[in-house]
Amino acid sequence: MNSNTLDLIRSNDHRTISKVITNIENEKNISNSILDDVYAEGKKAIRLGITGPPGSGKSTLTDQLIQQILNDGKSVGIVAVDPTSPYTGGALLGDRVRMNNYELNDNVFIRSMGSHGSLGGLATKAQIVGDVIAASGKDIIIFETVGVGQGEYDVIKVVDLTIVVLVPEAGDDIQLMKAGLIEVADLFVINKSDRDGADRLLKSLNTILNTVFNNKDIIPSVFSTSADRSIGIEQLYNGIDKYLIMVKNNNLFNERQLDRYRNRVLSLIKNKLISEFWTSGKIKQLDKATKNIKSTKISPHKLAEELLAQ
Repeated sequence: MNSNTLDLIRSNDHRTISKVITNIENEKNISNSILDDVYAEGKKAIRLGITGPPGSGKSTLTDQLIQQILNDGKSVGIVAVDPTSPYTGGALLGDRVRMNNYELNDNVFIRSMGSHGSLGGLATKAQIVGDVIAASGKDIIIFETVGVGQGEYDVIKVVDLTIVVLVPEAGDDIQLMKAGLIEVADLFVINKSDRDGADRLLKSLNTILNTVFNNKDIIPSVFSTSADRSIGIEQLYNGIDKYLIMVKNNNLFNERQLDRYRNRVLSLIKNKLISEFWTSGKIKQLDKATKNIKSTKISPHKLAEELLAQ
């Protein structure tokens, strides 16, 4: 990637942005100077994370938020983080079909990405992809994850504000706590709130939050929406804005960004050390050695040490 490519990114050339993201996903070498430049260009963009159980309507909600952002005179980039296909290495779901009505809008850039099974980690790639999209002038970057697994939690670490989407069928209080959703959320959305049980979940969730966060300055807010009917979306968007103002006024925003930056530096160093050690030759050798195991007699810990010593 050369300076001309950087100029095209700055000029919001979506085809170039897509090509660069593909190179990032495929781990093609990109010079540090270019990465430095896109980081500097995109520092002002706000990064939002949207996560929650499959089927909670995250994509529909994201689609509705896009329209709110456009109505506010801002531009937006969407990174839809999907599971990786074991056959093609690509994102299974592809770019979101229901968002195709923004295809010709220069103020909206939508991209799906998967981990491609890399040792480098999805969160690290998502950070760089976010930088590239932000460098094109986008005001807001939304990272939408497909579920609530470990990969999704890792990606949530790259954002300024996390929105957890639930539905009335999400389950009881204990299940919410077990899922770890309380810890990662800044805002909660009860979507499909026209269904039975929505009011019960709203009250239950507020009770939990007031108990868990009773000694903290900011308690996560809970919003009710029916995204497929465009209900409650404007209130949610205004709530996001109010939350960002609140954390900035409490000096928490810069603190969170600094914490995210520290984690990013640490991850880059770890990933570099791992990739330098795990060359393709070593990976093939290890794969061959493990496939040749014919017995379960000795401890797996002992055998692992013997294989590492080879």
